[in-house]
Amino acid sequence: MLFNFIEILKVVFLGIVEGITEWLPISSTGHMLLVDEFITLNTSESFKEMFFVVIQLGAILAVVLIFWKKMFPFKFGEKTKYGIKRDTFSLWFKVVVACIPGTVITILFDDYIEANLHTPVVIATALIFYGIAFIIIEKWNNRRSPTTTKLDDITYKMAFLIGLFQVLSIIPGTSRSGATIIGALLIGVSRVAAAEFTFFLAVPVMFGLSAVKIVKFGFCFTRSELLILGIGMASAFAVSVLVIKFLMEYIKKHDFKIFGWYRIVLGILVILIKIAFS
Repeated sequence: MLFNFIEILKVVFLGIVEGITEWLPISSTGHMLLVDEFITLNTSESFKEMFFVVIQLGAILAVVLIFWKKMFPFKFGEKTKYGIKRDTFSLWFKVVVACIPGTVITILFDDYIEANLHTPVVIATALIFYGIAFIIIEKWNNRRSPTTTKLDDITYKMAFLIGLFQVLSIIPGTSRSGATIIGALLIGVSRVAAAEFTFFLAVPVMFGLSAVKIVKFGFCFTRSELLILGIGMASAFAVSVLVIKFLMEYIKKHDFKIFGWYRIVLGILVILIKIAFS
């Protein structure tokens, strides 16, 4: 593979797209696949399939950096050598519970989904459908107050229900963060708590998916492939830091309807472009 300056620009652009779309509820996988229709990496299909998942590790590292104090379950002090944050441990157990439905479905249907549903039409349909869902749910939310406003107040039952909604994200164009946020809002979780739980949930999910993809691909990387992964993850990391901070400030004063409208417009554009070039 000839790895030149143009290929580096492609990888950086994909990293930027990943960093923006991973945390906004607009589907990172959907955007990556759509971008690939127009900006194609000069790699093998097997590497590209793995890259579109593993690049998300850069975005995940941004979450770990920003939420380290909330995520790290141990504490250290001057008087005691170590301590345990029981609330943090409890939260991670809830995250594990939320991961169960998605893990089962991914193991059973991941190969089928990749072979049959990674198409512009499927992505566009999911973008539009869940865009409408966001608008309807947020209008409904405006007439009620959330029953759960803090991350620690999310129960195991609520975590499992949110995990069931995350299953929807196996369809490209749905958005993992979008599916979990929709589920959280429906059961009465506030926007801020829903977003934070989504960040926690993303850590084991994306590390797990990345591990599976790397194992399936094998560990025989060329220098160019390692460079692509490194540049893509670094770009995704840098952009994710900015996007996460923006999102957490934005949802303190605004709802998610703007992302719903964006999804609808993008989905319609994808369908129109597909029709024009078919």
